Amino acid sequence: MFVGASDRMEMEKVPEAGYKIEGLWIAGLQRSLSFKNLMFPFKLISSLVKSRRIVKKFKPDIAIGTGGYASAPLLKVASGKNIPCLIQEQNGHAGITNKWLSKTVDTICVAYDGMEKFFPKDKIVLTGNPVRQDLLDISANRAEGQKYFQLDASKKTVLILGGSLGARKINQLVAAALPFFKAQDVQLIWQCGKLYEDQYKQYTEGQIQVSAFLNRMDLAYAAADIIISRAGAISVSELCLVGKPVIFIPSPNVAEDHQTKNALSISSKGAAIVLKEANADKNFESELALLLNDEHKQEQLSVNIKKLARPNATSEIVAEVIKLLENKK
Repeated sequence: MFVGASDRMEMEKVPEAGYKIEGLWIAGLQRSLSFKNLMFPFKLISSLVKSRRIVKKFKPDIAIGTGGYASAPLLKVASGKNIPCLIQEQNGHAGITNKWLSKTVDTICVAYDGMEKFFPKDKIVLTGNPVRQDLLDISANRAEGQKYFQLDASKKTVLILGGSLGARKINQLVAAALPFFKAQDVQLIWQCGKLYEDQYKQYTEGQIQVSAFLNRMDLAYAAADIIISRAGAISVSELCLVGKPVIFIPSPNVAEDHQTKNALSISSKGAAIVLKEANADKNFESELALLLNDEHKQEQLSVNIKKLARPNATSEIVAEVIKLLENKK
């Protein structure tokens, strides 16, 4: 059984995948003074009551949390009933929910080194984040990807990723830089997101392909020479596996600026370039031009980011779950 926040995307996506989900009336605290913060105690009490009902009825053998709002009340109830609990922290900077739960859960699976500054060291297991298995070896699919996206194999291809909804700033940067891309004779696979499709679809022509979604991410990754992306936890894990040169433009509008911290943890190992939004208008074209024209730098970034990949993350997390179940027996 899945449990989510009743107004979040999981309430739609989980049933689409064929699983049952229960929704809790829960949301995070706002960083500014807000009426929503006054509602938080009522939402928390409501969610704790419903979580008790869910646990009592479903009788889980184990509870797993991934840091979302719904994890807090559900795992607090489960751990209080001596049900084994595991949390997975996807980011390089721990979220409030997981930090709060870390005192009572049994195991904490993390994706980055140095997480003992947030969690009890003896509970931490470095596993990485689960990623799609079709990305394990994309190099063999390069020719297929170029054919699928109707690309010229003799030209460089830049893949732009803004997530399913899209990234407003990245879209603005790319739109402003279209003359630059044409001057560099570069092909674009531009995933603009569904919120921005109407605004940017008009730019599709010749070497520029604009889509709200990319149904074949494996082929998009395979065809790309350079990737420009946000730095959400799963995106970063996928890009490590893909092993292409990456320019991260982290979103500054996320809790505790965790995307910037994710990106910097990669760039500190010489494995990616980080361009902050505050400097992006000024430096976007110059940073990209330097990378496009430096084959050695491209190769160096590819090699270094590939070293950070953890292709067995899913099976390692499952192994920790099984370990807790066996200990319970």
